[in-house]
Amino acid sequence: MGNEISFPRQQARTQRFTLGAPRTVVVSPDGGRVYFLRTAGGRANGLWVFADGVETLLVDPDRLLTDPEDLSPEERARRERSREQGAGIVGYATDGDVTRAAFTLSGRLFVVGLATGDVRELPTPGPVIDPRLDPTGRRVGYVTGGALHVVDLDTGEDRVVAEPDAPDVTWGLAEFIAAEEMSRFRGYWFSPDGGRVLAARVDNSPVDRWYIADPANPATPATEIAYPAAGTPNADVTVAIFGPAGRVDVDWDRAAFPYLTTAHWSAGGRPLLSVQSRDQRHVRVLAVDPDTGTTEVVADDTDPHWLEIVPGTPAWTPDGRLVRVLPQGDANRLLVGDRAWTPDGFQVRAVLEVTAEDVLVSASTDDPTRIHVFRVTADAVERLSAEDGVHGAARGGDTLVLSSAGMDHFGTRTTVSGVEIASMAEEPVLTPEVRLLTVGERNLRAALLFPRDHVPGTKLPVLLDPYGGPHAQRVLAARNAYLASQWLADQGFAVLVVDGRGTPGRGPVWEREIASDFAGATLDDQVDALHAVAATEPDLDTTRVGIRGWSYGGYLAALAVLRRPDVFHAGIAGAPVTDWRLYDTHYTERYLGHPAENPEVYDTNSLIADAPNLTRPLMIVHGLADDNVVAAHMLRLSSALLAAGRPHTVLPLSGVTHMTPQEEVAENLLLVQVDFLKKALA
Repeated sequence: MGNEISFPRQQARTQRFTLGAPRTVVVSPDGGRVYFLRTAGGRANGLWVFADGVETLLVDPDRLLTDPEDLSPEERARRERSREQGAGIVGYATDGDVTRAAFTLSGRLFVVGLATGDVRELPTPGPVIDPRLDPTGRRVGYVTGGALHVVDLDTGEDRVVAEPDAPDVTWGLAEFIAAEEMSRFRGYWFSPDGGRVLAARVDNSPVDRWYIADPANPATPATEIAYPAAGTPNADVTVAIFGPAGRVDVDWDRAAFPYLTTAHWSAGGRPLLSVQSRDQRHVRVLAVDPDTGTTEVVADDTDPHWLEIVPGTPAWTPDGRLVRVLPQGDANRLLVGDRAWTPDGFQVRAVLEVTAEDVLVSASTDDPTRIHVFRVTADAVERLSAEDGVHGAARGGDTLVLSSAGMDHFGTRTTVSGVEIASMAEEPVLTPEVRLLTVGERNLRAALLFPRDHVPGTKLPVLLDPYGGPHAQRVLAARNAYLASQWLADQGFAVLVVDGRGTPGRGPVWEREIASDFAGATLDDQVDALHAVAATEPDLDTTRVGIRGWSYGGYLAALAVLRRPDVFHAGIAGAPVTDWRLYDTHYTERYLGHPAENPEVYDTNSLIADAPNLTRPLMIVHGLADDNVVAAHMLRLSSALLAAGRPHTVLPLSGVTHMTPQEEVAENLLLVQVDFLKKALA
């Protein structure tokens, strides 16, 4: 097998082969300049510009920082929510004309002139979070110490727009549940002329306090977090607009619609708020009068199960029509005004840009493993990504920048109107040999990988390697998605990756089939796919079947050995949810309802009561610093297993969060898993 044994170290060192790849693309309105982040020779992202076919490093973070990067606890928490593992410039915000950009390094605030590359550091009273330029480029906002500041770049005046009035209050930041589950990572929005700012006030005082300890360092105090577990209070979120006339509070029925999912403020109309009921079956889009704070309902949508939050929506077109995405029939359709612009069977994943002429979207059609970029008008749908694979895009003027992953190349290719921006990402030491399959009565999408030196006719133990839950796909037409699975296969397994019911890209009916039924639907689909593939692949030894996964995949792995030991003979559960009452409100209640109203649903879908049923080898892996799926999940299941006299393996990871970013941990975790599986399935 050559030097493939080095793959775990290589994958860990390169952050899953993302270091060196272009990311976070912004295109100037005239299309002449393309800005992006990329590492070059190190681990810190710099800000680059691509113009006239030439790439130039505009901001080198190593020149701005003389000391090692130092992140505040608030910034570390923000990065954990956004799954950000990079260093250096990990994000930047531009003005409307893309002439300036703002970013932070080690909590310090910088603004760069994009035409010249001149960088200016602005003094701040504390570590900065989420700097953003107003659309005119004359002001930059930021948050420090829970207070929202705005700096006039001409005069240098730093004005505190809103500051906390209580210890648990912040202005201008997303609360835990918004960042973790709604993909809303910001908490303030400038008006088109930059003269006003709409800001969220978050009061965390109602939220229960949990404590994340570091048992490896008993002298270190536990970290207190505000964690809204299912059925418990959320943060109290309100909104106000600040401008020349002072503070104007925005009014809506927060008792009925407590969730602020997003906001939008453009020249196309009044500022918009999207607010959601706690059960997520009812969403209203509100237009705000910035002078009085009164709101008008401009869209009122319901669904018997839930309504998804679609990136890029709601928004105004420049001529004042409302853009949103809604389930209609068996499609997640793009609506502009009251008219659907996309047909049945067309699954909009995200809205990427809205102009007067068209809407740019990413979407899947007949195959959820492919995601393409489309230009949509009232009369036509045009696919802009020609090659097979998974695509995203940014656009400015007539310039389209595509970020494309496929089965015929490593990583993501970034092309500017067909011209490729160089990727400095390291090439993996192995090339996956993947068969994409459609199997079973439900046409489940699956990927099958054998060892690259497999001799047909040789029986192999089977390893299922799923995520298997909502909001994430493992089976995609992209080579890098299967690197770790191929390495596992090369250790002597037939590896099967399956996306079951609830995974995105197949329409609202498919997504909602897991309502109140995590344990049944998602596990049944893994079993059905295994049997369907084994029926046509005689080299799969179904008397030796293992399953491993992380997060929802970890839950699924533990569920599999506890409830289907007739099928699964060993499991590795990484950071699993074991009791859904311990997971957060927005995610859990969307699928399982409120625990006070549906206690039997929580009992059926949780694992603790299944502990006496364990008859197969089970390894539970968990980061003790995880503040998303807390280590209590592991400990409660382990305690129940011990009380039932069921042997099992527990691997606690000291100092590790839900992301496991540490190189040594990420590398050795793969090696330990292989050793466990080989012994369990020998």
